[in-house]
Amino acid sequence: MGQISAVFYVLWGLLHLVAAYQVFRLGRGQTSGMIQGRLYQNAWNLACIALGVIVIAIVYNWNNSLFGYWLNLVTTSITDIGFILFIIVPRYLPLRLSIPGPALWIVAVIAGTVGTFSYHI
Repeated sequence: MGQISAVFYVLWGLLHLVAAYQVFRLGRGQTSGMIQGRLYQNAWNLACIALGVIVIAIVYNWNNSLFGYWLNLVTTSITDIGFILFIIVPRYLPLRLSIPGPALWIVAVIAGTVGTFSYHI
C-alpha cells in the first residue's frame, strides 16, 4: 500500500506543478504590482510544495515510512483544505476541474494510512 500511496502523492504533486504554472500564467496577465507579486509568490509556493510532496513520496512513502506518512499527510492536507475552502466552496473553478486534486489526496491518504499502520503494527 505504501507504493500505491506514493504513486498517488506523485500524481498529486504533478497536478499541482501544472496548477502552479497556471497561477504563474494568471500572474503574467496582471499589471506589475502587489496582485501580480502575490500570484507569483503563490505559484512559487505551490510548486515548492508539489516538488516536496513528490520527493517525500519517492524517498519515504514508497517504503512505508512513518515520518514520510505524517509529512505528506500534513503537507497535502493543509494545501488541499485551503483549496477546498477558498476555491471549491465559492465555486471559482468548475467542479469537474476541482475534483482531481482532492481525489488524489484522499486516495493517497487512505492508501498511506492502511499501508503505514498495517506495516508498523
